[in-house]
Amino acid sequence: MDLTYMRTFREVAKRQSFTRAAEELGYAQSSVTMQIQKIEKEYGVTLMERHGRILRLTPPGEELLKLFVEILDLYDRSKETIAQQIGGTLTIGTIDSLAAFYLPPFLQQLRTTFPGLNIHLQTEQEANLVSKIRDGEVDIGLMLDRSTTDSLLERTIIRDEPLVLVAPADHPLAKLTNITLQDLNNCELIVSEESCIYRSLFENLLREHGIVFRIGFELSNLEAIKRCVRNGLGIALLPRIVAEEEIERGNLAELPFAHPEIHFDLQLLIHPKKWKSLPLQSLIQMLQADAEAKSVTL
Repeated sequence: MDLTYMRTFREVAKRQSFTRAAEELGYAQSSVTMQIQKIEKEYGVTLMERHGRILRLTPPGEELLKLFVEILDLYDRSKETIAQQIGGTLTIGTIDSLAAFYLPPFLQQLRTTFPGLNIHLQTEQEANLVSKIRDGEVDIGLMLDRSTTDSLLERTIIRDEPLVLVAPADHPLAKLTNITLQDLNNCELIVSEESCIYRSLFENLLREHGIVFRIGFELSNLEAIKRCVRNGLGIALLPRIVAEEEIERGNLAELPFAHPEIHFDLQLLIHPKKWKSLPLQSLIQMLQADAEAKSVTL
């Protein structure tokens, strides 16, 4: 069977639509429909069915999708092996904060080591990222969490990643030697989008302890959040790597606040059947070596 058909089947399953799959692949919708029909004829079974406007895989379709993903992954592996494992494409899925403030030095090392490597960096919300790793759409995922929502994925803890509460350097709370939850009563927060996992963690913690707070600004851009904090518009909870430079320069104050719930693990997620190319192995080793070096320094 033509690998093109397998890719088309995978795209239709992902998009749950012949039309959207055709747009993504650059085909006419009739071509996509014809390819799916040929696959069903080849296997002699219905692979997709409609439920109202939604297109879903039948149980045989679900099983076939898993096999097609493995076959396409094996094909990519064969190409990279023939290319002596120095070219090809590495697709990394992650969240905005890690893409902007953690990964760039490692991406530079990869480019230096593998000049012919194409690196695709995709930023997603946590739930979407887990789905893409499971479906083979990204080679590796990096995220902040305290567990994984998919026990079938391989999870490696790279390091503990603290969350810090930041405020303007002259904020009244910055003068305290220790801050409790009660000290945050009636505080004004600058927060990221509602889907952000550490935002929901912090807000739930405040509500559980009866702390009254206001959302002053909701922003999707991390730099914008830091600028608003610097200008006295509120305080914000951020991964330390996001605010580290401003804290060291004295542009932001790290408030003396700690709580056992306020931390995440920087974790690496990968599909257990994912073949680890040489660039992928190198990236994993870089991340682990950097974490080990910093733990020794601390």
